Amino acid sequence: MTAMPTLETERLIIRPFALSDLDALHHLLDLEQADAETGTAGAQTREQRQAWLEWSVLNYAQLAWMFQPPYGDRAMVLKSSDELIGACGYVPALGPFGLLPTIQANEALARAARFAPEVGLYWQVARAHQRHGYASEAARALIAYAFAHINLKRIVATTTHDNAASIGVMQKAGMRIEANPLPVPPWFQVVGIREFDD
Repeated sequence: MTAMPTLETERLIIRPFALSDLDALHHLLDLEQADAETGTAGAQTREQRQAWLEWSVLNYAQLAWMFQPPYGDRAMVLKSSDELIGACGYVPALGPFGLLPTIQANEALARAARFAPEVGLYWQVARAHQRHGYASEAARALIAYAFAHINLKRIVATTTHDNAASIGVMQKAGMRIEANPLPVPPWFQVVGIREFDD
């Protein structure tokens, strides 16, 4: 597997983060959206975000060198202004996917509840740029790349029942929406699934 190239959509450039993105990224993820539910431990200090960014930049080349999927966040940039408006990318998704009706395939509940790895999608958009379809546009581009170049059979995204915006992104990206029949884990309440042949 080679390094993931920059992707372009009608309005976006999806590119690897650069060290020069630190101030914009810290403002977006750690200040502006410090209270956002992202499935992480929360906002970081500028120094913590800098360490994360340095790790992320190194991670792109190291994953390609090890022939691994291009996990990690990428910058979501407006073509029209070159403004960094969000982050998106592939994440390792570890969860009880066997609980979902279409994946369960006759597994006993105890076995279905075991965690299994999947490739997940991630997106986060600056508040000023939400509700313009940018997350859906990025998700569709990432899905298309995953099926065409990573040869995935399935890609997933997870969220909570009350996150209507993320559920909408999943739907607009062509994902089938399924609910976890159990109340835990809380971040696994709603799952978007897109199969290669969907």
